[in-house]
Amino acid sequence: MAEHSIPVDLFNPGQVFACLGFLEAADVLCGEAQGGFHDWDNNSVATFHLSTGGNENPVEAVLEFLATEAEIRRVTPRGYVDPPPKKKKSASTGTNDEDDAVSETETANPSKPTETFMAQKADKMTLPIRFGGVNRPVIELGHWADGSGRETFKLYSGNRSADKIAHDMLNGVRAKPTPRQKQKAQPGTLQTKGIKQLFDEDQNGLISDPFRVAPMGGSFNFDPRGAWTAIDAGYSPNTQKHTVTASPVVEFLAAWGLQNTRPLMSGNKGRKVRYAVWKEMLPPMLARAAFIRAIPGLTIKCFRFTLALSGKNKIVTFAKQENLP
Repeated sequence: MAEHSIPVDLFNPGQVFACLGFLEAADVLCGEAQGGFHDWDNNSVATFHLSTGGNENPVEAVLEFLATEAEIRRVTPRGYVDPPPKKKKSASTGTNDEDDAVSETETANPSKPTETFMAQKADKMTLPIRFGGVNRPVIELGHWADGSGRETFKLYSGNRSADKIAHDMLNGVRAKPTPRQKQKAQPGTLQTKGIKQLFDEDQNGLISDPFRVAPMGGSFNFDPRGAWTAIDAGYSPNTQKHTVTASPVVEFLAAWGLQNTRPLMSGNKGRKVRYAVWKEMLPPMLARAAFIRAIPGLTIKCFRFTLALSGKNKIVTFAKQENLP
């Protein structure tokens, strides 16, 4: 048996979602995974304790897999073809700018056609993703495109595709290659770091505190530390090409954690959200139920938060603890 504990802010919904992701990932990669939340008294920092049946540190195994082996591929139905790219408008002239136009088919990750597809129709911005293979299990993520009737909990919108966000969380964001870089077949300059760069630079530090923040590009909007909403002052981080500070580990593993469960949603357009954390060590199947308070008798704490809006994006905010009935 191997085990490891990591610090977690229980009031940060994205970190709790990502703990579920660590549990799901460790179960796939190492086997016999169990997890629970410990040390949650008011005067101590809460931790998420993870154990597996193997001998490898489960947190290290998950991070190393994401940093070195996970290559994103889009999942598409048979016969799917990307729609023609749209030209971007120049911010200065408002006209179509050929130089700034980037084709989704030019930047998208390779596609993996499949006979079964989880959504009613394929939308290039919400295509599920797949990674793993060779000597690893194949993992498919796409809760944001779930056509089963469950709440998709899709938070991002606009000109951002799920595979591009996932790729950026793993590999960082690079600028377009300069002519000289193109001539030397070099990639563009690294602008923000992903899990790969953070793992390469400080492996032990990331294993000890995987939810540490770093400058990021676009995200799934799970980590409230990188959230921003409009203040009607004419400012947008995207327009100004400014980065936000959050955790790519939170963003990617939260998407993994929500693949098989969703938080409880209520209120106007489902913007009031609830989740629970539990103290007992549970396998993934039971943890999914504990997350939504579906197992009587567990030692749990409950939290609620409100989804804020930033344009069409839904933004996770910090949670408040609820008193149990």
